[in-house]
Amino acid sequence: MIGDLFNNPIEVLFWFGALVLSITVHEFAHALAADRLGDPTPRLQGRLTLNPKAHLDPIGTIMILFAHFGWGKPVEFDPYNLINPRKDSAIISVAGPASNLIMAFVGAVLFRLVASTPLIGIGGLTGFNPFVTFLEVFIMLNVTLAVFNLIPIHPLDGFKIVGGILPEEYASQWHELERYGILFLIVLVFPLFGPTAPITNIINPIIRFILSLLVPIIGVI
Repeated sequence: MIGDLFNNPIEVLFWFGALVLSITVHEFAHALAADRLGDPTPRLQGRLTLNPKAHLDPIGTIMILFAHFGWGKPVEFDPYNLINPRKDSAIISVAGPASNLIMAFVGAVLFRLVASTPLIGIGGLTGFNPFVTFLEVFIMLNVTLAVFNLIPIHPLDGFKIVGGILPEEYASQWHELERYGILFLIVLVFPLFGPTAPITNIINPIIRFILSLLVPIIGVI
């Protein structure tokens, strides 16, 4: 991506736009789910909005843009305000990745419609369709965000989802692993033992499978 800053600035612009939209909706979905389940914390903190300023973490955004790994500003919620804290926490957590998959599906529908439309030259760039290019980036990014966030490691959404599914006697043991989450992520995300990060080998097959269902001609990030 760093090279693209000089070689393909339009693609970088599309990446940034898709990134802002995807993270904003992801975090808003968390806030909306918490609010609907009875916790006013996100609303009181100004997170029940689609204004990107409320949801973007500067460092996390830069990391995703350049390293394909990063984060938004986490949505805080108080489990004591929830009727069923474990189950509702899982629902709040799954709302973010679910929103990304929904956006990817909508993007795939639009992609098929736009891609089938006769190309009209834009800005003199023969053969370049900016809508198709943006949708390709948008779909890939949302699928990647959904799959990555479903990994069951704290602080990713998958950790709380598993905690809400497990029987209560096992859930307490599961949550004891929370303290080691960052260490697990470092081992998975950074190529410490080879040319590629372990997380790539874990999530790329899943991403490929989902993309093959949505828009088969799109490759993997």
